[in-house]
Amino acid sequence: MPVNLTTPDPSQLHAVPGLRIGVAMAGVRKANRRDLVVFELVPGSAVAGVFTANRFCAAPVQLCQQNLAADGGAAVRALVINTGNANAGTGADGLLRARQTCEALAALMQVQPQQVLPFSTGVIMETLPVDRIQAALPAALAALRPADGPAWADAAAGIMTTDTLPKAASRQLQIGGRTVSVTGIAKGAGMIRPNMATMLGFVATDAVIAPGLLQALVTEAADLSFNRITIDGDTSTNDSFMLLATQQAGHAAITTLSSAEGRALRDAVVAVSQQLAQAIVRDGEGATKFISVVVEGGRSEAECKLAAYAIAHSPLVKTAFFASDPNLGRILAAVGYAGIADLDQGLIDLFLDDVHVVREGGRHPDYREEHGQRVMKQSEITVRVHLHRGAAQAQVWTCDFSHDYVTINADYRS
Repeated sequence: MPVNLTTPDPSQLHAVPGLRIGVAMAGVRKANRRDLVVFELVPGSAVAGVFTANRFCAAPVQLCQQNLAADGGAAVRALVINTGNANAGTGADGLLRARQTCEALAALMQVQPQQVLPFSTGVIMETLPVDRIQAALPAALAALRPADGPAWADAAAGIMTTDTLPKAASRQLQIGGRTVSVTGIAKGAGMIRPNMATMLGFVATDAVIAPGLLQALVTEAADLSFNRITIDGDTSTNDSFMLLATQQAGHAAITTLSSAEGRALRDAVVAVSQQLAQAIVRDGEGATKFISVVVEGGRSEAECKLAAYAIAHSPLVKTAFFASDPNLGRILAAVGYAGIADLDQGLIDLFLDDVHVVREGGRHPDYREEHGQRVMKQSEITVRVHLHRGAAQAQVWTCDFSHDYVTINADYRS
């Protein structure tokens, strides 16, 4: 059961002019489900992305990187996404099949294969049924419609794997007297650990922006969103986060992200990305709690992130949260092994929401276990650790580990 997450309301998802979306049934893994999504971009659009740091990255990730490197994303005309099969751990044959998918869509659209970016998600080390995808591409193209709310909602559902709900988010802002939309979708519920660069994220905007700025913008957005979440500490072979700019809003082009217009667009892209990233955690496999981990008072953001992720990745911490058991020494242990070599444990404070649990490295004299248990029973919890070493801080989001996580992953291929 997702933690305080609902199905997106299509009426709240803003259209992005210059983008069309088509969804079809390819039967990649299961019959009678819409598992193939095509994005068609108007000529002149710009595309940038960040990808998994897993060295065993999937064939579509390799091909995306190659195609983007060819022209910096300035000539991309289409994205094709399948669920049900990750096309990872498939060697040279998998790369060939990813290329064949791009070639088939390019031929139908009368563009070049390198203008198509492929994405896959699902089971690893199984052969991609490229024939089924090729057979369904005409239906996906026939279904193309402007990227309005219902189209986004269909696409969000079409890329799901073990997700229980589709994930979408949207914002609008004013730039140069014009209304600009930022809308995106994501999928992911397990095998989630940020290291980007099994999650996929696609955010589109009609903002007019110099193509050379897009990579910096998508990298920063990823660092503040998808690179701040963890469900199980596993880095997927297929992680991809793409930012698409159709350039259709009609305002003067943004030529620097430090301008007022650049900052406004950046804030909207980051907000949408964070909402999508948090939705992934809220829908974590078997999750019953949504947990924000804040580490402050560090000498650098990097060491704060070390401590935050040590807490967020710990199976002992996560199972304690599932049981609502305030076994909070596990949090201190995680901070201790995070890798901060000169950490002074005598300075550390620990809070659960408003409850001061640890003061100067030891149990707070006023802390009572029933106070911790009260917070642990909540569906949303904030863990706050103060290192008292400096002024830096970092925040990440995670969930608990339940019995259902094991069940879902034990039965994933059945």
